[in-house]
Amino acid sequence: MNKKHLRILEAIFKTSVQSNIIWDDIEKLFTYFGAKIKEGSGSRLAVELNGVRAYFHRPHPRKETDKGAVVSVRRFLENAGVKPC
Repeated sequence: MNKKHLRILEAIFKTSVQSNIIWDDIEKLFTYFGAKIKEGSGSRLAVELNGVRAYFHRPHPRKETDKGAVVSVRRFLENAGVKPC
């Protein structure tokens, strides 16, 4: 895992939820862990990792992810068995 992946993972799991995480970085983290990403209609996408599936909306027009989406990403990663070291 490179430093950027680690930094994004730590930001997702921070106790005080951040709203300045760039969505593209989250998608790259999903890909790093081997997730399958399937494009849906509009800004929707389905992500499957370790047998766990979740659906997300890409933020627009901003590139930063809101706090609610970060909490959803955190829950998805936890359910898929991914946690920071």
